[in-house]
This record gives sequence, C-alpha cells and structure tokens, in this order.
Amino acid sequence: MNDIYVNPLIKRYASKEMTANFSDDKKFKLWRKLWIALAESEKELGLNITDEQIAELKANADNINYEDAEKREKEVRHDVMAHVYAYGLQCPKAKAIIHLGATSCFVGDNADILIYKDAIKIIKDKLLSVMRILTDFALEYKDVPTLGFTHFQPAQLTTVGKRATLWLQDLLIDLNSIDYLEKSLKLRGVKGTTGTQASFMELFDGDGEKVKKLERIFSKRFDMKSFGVTGQTYPRKMDYNILAVLSEIAQSASKFGNDIRLLQNMKEIEEPFEKNQIGSSAMAYKRNPMRSERLCSLSRYVMSAPLNAAMTASVQWFERTLDDSANKRIVMAQTFMATDAVLSLYNNIVDGLVVYKKVINSHIMAELPFMATEVILMDCVKAGGDRQELHEKIRVHSMAAAKTVKEEGKANDLIDRIKKDKAFAPIHDKLDSILKPENFIGRAPSQVEEFISQEIMPCFETYSFNKQKIEINV
Repeated sequence: MNDIYVNPLIKRYASKEMTANFSDDKKFKLWRKLWIALAESEKELGLNITDEQIAELKANADNINYEDAEKREKEVRHDVMAHVYAYGLQCPKAKAIIHLGATSCFVGDNADILIYKDAIKIIKDKLLSVMRILTDFALEYKDVPTLGFTHFQPAQLTTVGKRATLWLQDLLIDLNSIDYLEKSLKLRGVKGTTGTQASFMELFDGDGEKVKKLERIFSKRFDMKSFGVTGQTYPRKMDYNILAVLSEIAQSASKFGNDIRLLQNMKEIEEPFEKNQIGSSAMAYKRNPMRSERLCSLSRYVMSAPLNAAMTASVQWFERTLDDSANKRIVMAQTFMATDAVLSLYNNIVDGLVVYKKVINSHIMAELPFMATEVILMDCVKAGGDRQELHEKIRVHSMAAAKTVKEEGKANDLIDRIKKDKAFAPIHDKLDSILKPENFIGRAPSQVEEFISQEIMPCFETYSFNKQKIEINV
C-alpha cells in the first residue's frame, strides 16, 4: 500500500487540466518565460544583452534541471535564487543577465497572475458549459407544471423549466463577475524590490522614461497591463477578489445541489445513477444523491476561502511581509481546484437529470384543490353567488379536507366536497377544466423563452468556449 499522502483535490476531484495548471512544472517554466521577456525588453531598450544570450535562454526554457535547483535550494533556502542558479548552469553565456534588476516577486507574483488567468479561463469554460446544458433543460421542461415552494411549503405552481432558469440566472450573474475579474487582472510588472523601480533606474542611468517604457514593453509581451503602483508584491486584495468570484460560483452550485437533493427526496427529479452504482453499503435499495452532496460539500470549502484571503490582505505590513506566501500557495491553488471540481460535477449532474413527470403531477394534484379555491370562488361569484358566504363554505371544506389528509392519511377530497355542495352548483360542470395544472402556471413558459432569448443566448454568441466533454471522478 502506498503510504504517500496525495491531496484529494488532485487525486480525487479536480481535473487534470486544472491540476496541471497549478503544477510546479508550469510555474517554473513561467519563471523562465518571464526572465526571457525581461531580458528581451531590457535588450530592446539598449542594455548590453546579446542575441546569443537570448537564444541560449530560449533554448533551455522548457528543459528545467530540477535536480540542480532542488540541491541548490537546500543550500541557500531560497527557491527563486536556486532556479536562477540552475538556469545559469544551463545558460553559461546568459548567466550574468538572468533576473537582471528583478526581485523574487518579479517571477513569483507575475507567474501567479498568469496561472490564475489560465485557471479563470478553465473555470469560465465549464461555467458556460453548465449554462448551455441548463438552457436546453429549461426549454425542454418550460411547459411542465410543478409545485412551487416557499419556506419549503407548497405554493403557487411554477414549471420545471422556469425553476431551471433560477439556477441559470445565478450562473449568469457569476459569468458577469468572472468577466469583470478577467478584465481587472494585472501583472505586478517590473517594479524592483519595494516597488520603486530603483534597481531599474540604476540599470538605465536614471532614465525614468526608459524604465516606464520597460514595464510597458514587458507587460505587452503577455498581452496584459501592470499595476500602476505596488510594494514588493501585487496587492493581495486581488487574491480576495479572485476568491470572491469563485465563492459566487460555489454559492450558485450549492443552491442547485441542495434543490436537487430535496427534489430527489420527493422523487420528482434525480441526479444520474449508474447501472451498477451502490447507493448505500447497508441499504441496497437506496439512491443517495451523492454527486449533489459532493457538489455542496466542495462548494462549502470554496465559499470559506475569501475570508482567508481577506485576513492575508489585511496584514501585509507596509511594502510586504512573508506571512502571505505559504498561505497563498495553498489557498489559491486549492480553491481553484475545488471550484473546477464543483463545475465538473455541476456539468455531470445537470447533463443527466431524470425528471419524473407522473410523480410531479401526483404532488400537484394533492395540493391543487386548495390552490384552485380562489378561482372557484371567483367563478361562483360571477355566476351570482355571495362572496362572503362562499368563502366561509370553502374555508370549512378546506379544513375538513386538510384533516382527512393529515390525520387520516387519505387523499385530498376537497373537490368532492365542493361537488356535493349545492352552493357551488353553477360551476360543478367546470371543475374538471378548472383543475388543470397548466391553468395555474402564469407566464412561466413565456418567461423561460424570453429570459433565454434575451439574456442567455447573447452570452453564447459573445463567448467562445471549449465544448469538449467534461470528465469527472464519480
């Protein structure tokens, strides 16, 4: 048995794509890419850096000599300087100009932002995929009446598709948030040790315009802008903003997951259940909503993350303190991986939802007689009845029917009682037509169509995203 502990987010939940995005290999290759971009930018502005040195750096950008770096880090206890050293062993001609004028956060922070940028793209693709599937689901079931619930008590009818638009609208809000987040991401840029660019002023003989141009040229190589000012790090409030958006997504997913768990208990809608899946080790008949439960469980972890980032941002003394580092590398990576797993689960669940229309209708018919009383009352008044007298009769019949249901466990007999009451004779022949569920769903089907055509479809026209099948560990 392998006794080595492996993070369950990597081993069990997150996708290979997301775990690879937060791998050491990607990070250290980005460091080298950043060093190359810095050297090229410095060369462009006149520093004594040769094409031969740049070519040597590029030739060794991806073949990282990890053993040399790890051995050096044990000696110097500094990961950035260990990798500068290892890169220099492979690039003897360029050794002298690697990391020229930079501080550790030049590679650390800039690489982190680039990694987060790629992670956000993965999240956004999966978010759009869920929205695409939910859109199809909402349209398919837009006309299927179902009980609405307030306070988890039966309320006016809605439709299965209309309820799905509530899940969809939550995701639309999240999409808008993640879109804003993408646009607000900025690199730390080329700022030097405490953010004053003093080292670069020294390199360029006090030419502030060249230093400003250096940052613009460097940032443009990554098709991004840099923060106007920083201390040693980019503002750690940026991490809070990122995690806040991931929390929004988790909130939406958890709301959906809890709704499915309740609906599965009612046997109205079920999440996918494989042919040979075991629901319980003891109770063989059970079909537990384990994917929705996992969805809610992982979402809870994501929703807790912003508080951590808020505390980190609040204790960055002056230009920076290092108590962010260990915390940040854990919370940022793991929250992205957990959100990735949440959206993979969301995709899987919504793509395989099973709707039991007959069960839904039976639940409607158990409650509809109570909901139909207002229509019955109005129709009787229009036929010449006394509103107050009819209201009292309906109240008495309703209490008796409720007692039959709750105390005797029998079917709702309110309509039978009304059929036997001569006061309601003018509408006896209309009762069956009144008691059609579709008469009680208002504009729900139209709302589904309008919402999707006016707000959702424009999103799919605006955003291109990866439509490949999303794999999850189930």
